[in-house]
Parts: sequence; C-alpha cells; structure tokens
Amino acid sequence: MRDMGEKRRHHGHVHGVGFGVGGGHAEHEEKHKEQKLDMSGLCMDTIPHLTMPLGHITTLDLSNNNLESIPESIIARLLNVVVLDVHSNQMTSLPNSIGCLSKLKVLNVSGNLLHSLPSTIEECRALEELNANFNQLTKLPDTLGFELHGLRRLSVNSNKLTALPFSTSHMTSLRALDARLNCLRALPDGLENLGNLETLNVSQNFQYLRELPYGIGLLVSLRELDVSYNSISALPDSMGCLTKLVRFSATGNPLVCPPMDVVEQSLDAMRSYLSARINSTESKKKKRSWMPKKMVKYSTFTAGMMTPGRAKVHGNAEGGLLMSDYRSLDGGRIASPGFLSMLSPRRLFSPRRNSPKH
Repeated sequence: MRDMGEKRRHHGHVHGVGFGVGGGHAEHEEKHKEQKLDMSGLCMDTIPHLTMPLGHITTLDLSNNNLESIPESIIARLLNVVVLDVHSNQMTSLPNSIGCLSKLKVLNVSGNLLHSLPSTIEECRALEELNANFNQLTKLPDTLGFELHGLRRLSVNSNKLTALPFSTSHMTSLRALDARLNCLRALPDGLENLGNLETLNVSQNFQYLRELPYGIGLLVSLRELDVSYNSISALPDSMGCLTKLVRFSATGNPLVCPPMDVVEQSLDAMRSYLSARINSTESKKKKRSWMPKKMVKYSTFTAGMMTPGRAKVHGNAEGGLLMSDYRSLDGGRIASPGFLSMLSPRRLFSPRRNSPKH
C-alpha cells in the first residue's frame, strides 16, 4: 500500500485502491476487494474534487497532510466508511456531518488543533475506538457516554482537559482509557460501572490531580493502572481489592498512605497494606455502633424538658435515667420538687382545665 502511495505522489495523481487506470474484469474485482481510499502524505491543504463514488469506501486515510478542514459534502457521502483516519493535520474542527457515519468504528483525529469535538459524534453509535491525542481539547461532549455504549478504546492524552464527562461511567464496553498529560482535577463518579476496563492511565496530570475516587478499587477487570506524576498523597483503601492488577505505577506522587516504600516493594505488599486498613476501619465502626443509639434513647425527653446543666446519671447502671443537675434560682435558692412537678409530662400533656372564676 505504501509503494502504491509513493507511486501516486511521483505521478501527481490521487487514486484510491480499486480506482486505478484501466478497465476490465480485473479492475472490477479489485474495486470490490479493497474499498480503501488512501490520500495520506500528499501535503494537501485542501481535498481535491472527487468525482468517484464514495458510497462503498470502508476506509478513508487523509493523515499526514496540511488539511484545515474536511468538506461536509465529502463526509456525508461516506455512508459505509468504517475507518476514518485524519491524524497529523491542521484541523481546528470536525464537520457536523460526521454524525452521518452510522457504520464508523475507528476514528483517529490525533495530532490536530481541535478545541472540541462536535456533539453530533454521539450519533456514531457503532464507534469502538476514538483517538483524539495531541490536540487542544478543553472538554468532551457531556453526554458522550450515554450514546457510545460500544466504545472500547478512548485516547485523549496530551490535551487540556480539566475533567472527563460525567457520562463516562456509562461506557460499559470500555477496555482502555488513556487520559494522561492533561489537567484533570478529578475522575468522574461511577467508575465502578466500567466492569470491562483493563487499562487506565491518568498519569502526568501533575499538580491538578490530588486524589482518586473510591470506585477505582472496584474495577474488577483492571490489569494496568498508571497514576504516576500527580499530587496524590493517599490511595483509596478499596484498591486492596484489585486482584487482577498486574502493572501499577505511582512514581512521582507525595504518597503517605501507603508509604512509597511499600508501593515499590510489590503489588501484593500494597494490596495487603490497603486490605488491612479496610479491616481495621470496619472493626472500629462495629465497636462504636451501639454508643449513639444508647445516648439517643436516654436523652430524647430530658434534652428538651429539663433545665440545662451538667448531665448526670441517676439510678442503676443498666437502666439509668439521664437528668440535668438542679440549677440555682433567685440568688442561690435551690429549685424545689414542687417547682419541678410543674414540668412533669402529666401536667404538660394533660387536657387544659378551665381556670376557676374569681
């Protein structure tokens, strides 16, 4: 294929495989065999007018040119394209008509000048691989994950992203997520829903990424995790449950928990350390669980009815009643039992009596 491309450039012509000069049965067979249009590396500033039919093209390669845009009309004619490669150009935007590519599975727009992706990309519901590395993306469409359920690989490294879409947790077919070299401040909630995710790289977000969500430890299929060169001081205890993890890097973080020497020792050492923290936390919760209930039980009435003061328990140790100390009234006179009887539940909640007439 590369030899054919070199020959095209040498003669100054643009041909797609299956569109060579000549005719006859051999050309007809070749046309239906390849279905690829390769226009890569031609130093094109614009795409020349194409008179050939594009409806049967399954692969279009426009990479390594100087294209600033792709005409809407060309994209709209690529009804059966499966692979669209436009990497290493000068494009600042993608045509909205990209949403017409209902059979598109692989889209490579890396190495351009894109600041955003069109929202119509959500209409490419057959998309399995999206490569948008080395652009200037500041955000991705918020609802991207709600529509692209079949996406398996999402690569957005070397951009200016401060966050991933909140809908990322709906990309349940995702196998690999590469978001390194951005400005991520946090990872989206609901990561635990990505049950098929095997590779996650969020390294080199430097001072921006300070913590990882608890859900990262619930990624049951995760095998490779790179969080190096961030500002993470503690790994979530849930990472002790990553039993399938075989490759992990946290170099360049100010880790305190677990200590870096534990992390560098081995994966098993890190998992053991974090698992022990989980067990310790659960044990402490069980020991404290009864205390608030007892206090609420005994203080329900007295907190609202008795005069403020230092709490004291009267009665036996098991069924004691919390009561406030007596407070001094009128210059030191101790409140009498008769006065306290005015605050008794019977008096306060009994039906009101008519006052005697004078």
